[in-house]
Amino acid sequence: MNKISIRFFDDTEVRAVWDDEHSKWWFSVLDIVGVLRGESQYEKNRNYWKYLKAKLKKENCELVSRANQLKLTAADGKKYLTDTFDYEGVIALAKGFPSKKANRFIEWFTYSEETIDGKSKSKAYALFDSALLDTLEVGTVKGLQQIHGYLFGGLYDFAGQIRTLNIAKSGFQFAMARILPGTLKRIERMPDSTFDEIVDKYVEMNVAHPFMDGNGRSMRIWLDLMLKRNLKRCVDWSKINKTDYLSAMESSVTDSAQIKALLKWAFTDEIDDREVFMKGVDCSYYYEQEDSVSKD
Repeated sequence: MNKISIRFFDDTEVRAVWDDEHSKWWFSVLDIVGVLRGESQYEKNRNYWKYLKAKLKKENCELVSRANQLKLTAADGKKYLTDTFDYEGVIALAKGFPSKKANRFIEWFTYSEETIDGKSKSKAYALFDSALLDTLEVGTVKGLQQIHGYLFGGLYDFAGQIRTLNIAKSGFQFAMARILPGTLKRIERMPDSTFDEIVDKYVEMNVAHPFMDGNGRSMRIWLDLMLKRNLKRCVDWSKINKTDYLSAMESSVTDSAQIKALLKWAFTDEIDDREVFMKGVDCSYYYEQEDSVSKD
């Protein structure tokens, strides 16, 4: 069990670990309790779960017997045994939980895997073990198209294809479609031997935004491949706050200092570590999530 996942509900982590033997995810009970209670303090959530577990056990509720103790990484970086539930156990816990958030949590938990992002994210997980990761062109437009085609193939009819329409986001106009081919050729010729060169190339590709959708998720993998090949480093995306990242990328259009400082701070030499890659996928997709519609 070494495949780790982090989902985000109302900007709060819900950790999970993959069970190869039974082919399913196990989710941290304490994280779910914290989400449903709106409580971020570990000790309070642990005490509440201890109370609730004793109460359910006294009522002969079979849910308690479904808990499985597995090791998950805590905030201090160490792994500790903690109670986990499988998919059905999570739903059962949430349904019986005294919280206004329960229904919204169940909806999020049930349907998140069936969205385009959910299906694409599963493909991104599989990329780590695929032969494709070692055969991708690094730092080229074709390599970026290969990544996008893999992540969104069968989900978007434009997977891996350079857009022919203009797109904008939050009032910002990305590279005009009529000049995009020339822009991409210029970006491809940019050097990528040093950290500054690699990030400058990444920033320019972000301004270009070559696809109709799925740009950020594809480009962060593209960035890590350049860092891995040329610097023997990659970004531990789990160290980078969503708000900080989005702010830095917005500023990078005129000044790349902020994004460079952020990325360098999150550098790691664990370039072949499965957990670093999986957490990177989780965070990358989280960056693209729209803010939750409402909070209780």
